[in-house]
Amino acid sequence: MSVSSPGVMRRWVFPVLRLVVFAAIAAALVKLAFFSGATAGADGITPSGVVTEPTTTVESGSIRNDLTVDATVFADAAVPVRATAAGEVTKVAVAPGAAVDAGTAVAVVKQQLATPAADGSPRYANVTIAAGAAGTLSAVSVLVGQQVAVGDVLAQVAPPTFNVSGSIAAVQQYRLLAKPTEATVTIAGGPQPFTCTGLTVSAPLAGASAAGGSEGAAQSAGPSDGSAGAGSSGGPTVRCAVPGDVVVFAGLAAKLTISAGSADDALLVPATAVEGAGAAGTVYRPAADGGAPTPVKVELGIFDGRQVQVVSGLKKGDQILEFVPSKVDEQAAANGIAG
Repeated sequence: MSVSSPGVMRRWVFPVLRLVVFAAIAAALVKLAFFSGATAGADGITPSGVVTEPTTTVESGSIRNDLTVDATVFADAAVPVRATAAGEVTKVAVAPGAAVDAGTAVAVVKQQLATPAADGSPRYANVTIAAGAAGTLSAVSVLVGQQVAVGDVLAQVAPPTFNVSGSIAAVQQYRLLAKPTEATVTIAGGPQPFTCTGLTVSAPLAGASAAGGSEGAAQSAGPSDGSAGAGSSGGPTVRCAVPGDVVVFAGLAAKLTISAGSADDALLVPATAVEGAGAAGTVYRPAADGGAPTPVKVELGIFDGRQVQVVSGLKKGDQILEFVPSKVDEQAAANGIAG
């Protein structure tokens, strides 16, 4: 039988050739997978990436601390007219809506005297209760014949004065440590910007409540549009008095701009670079030779919400970390395991 016959080719030669080809392919794959001869660094390339903290340079410039607050115009709290004597109300001298001054008589109380008459009968004296403040009598809460005790509220006097008040975030109090005493008020569609005085920053005292405050204060607790009033969130409130010659109305929306200092040619760093607030803080110099960042104590000045003035502790051109390193990173660096 000839080797070249078709039967022999189909039965022996072609199957053998297929086995040889498949074996060669399998051997090549095994070599590529396990014996390619490639080794790390064989081409002379070594890892060179280094993770570094972003830094910033201490620069000089001008800084101005202007804090603008969304505020509302409020009528000043009504002044309660309180009884200064105990007894029976014999006369109510004025009605709600009447204009009064501090000496205007509001009511008369018949008070029994401690010493009786010679015949032993009780003696009485009429005590006039004055308004105590100038303004408009907004409410009268007693009737003739009513018995009152010392301190009872007989009426309310709404003063003709106004204030501008707004709430700030608690952290913004650090921007007002210089205790400014005035601010600029801008009312859209109202009078030209004016200066209000007697600026105060206050926060609710522990244990204080609406019930413990004056009844008059409750009357000016919010603007006339029904929105939340100043301090309604329980946060600090800034407030200043509207000058008497400026025409305003309760409920007007306003912008209260408080200027708490400015400086030229001051050393400035980003607020993100400073740990701490107020008069003192800490910045960090970049780590050297793989060590931990070096903390530097600094004296702080004006803060405008974005930059901080450094009064001492650094000089112009110094390099510091742009962001305060986390405590975890500091601990890891101290233990020699920071990447």
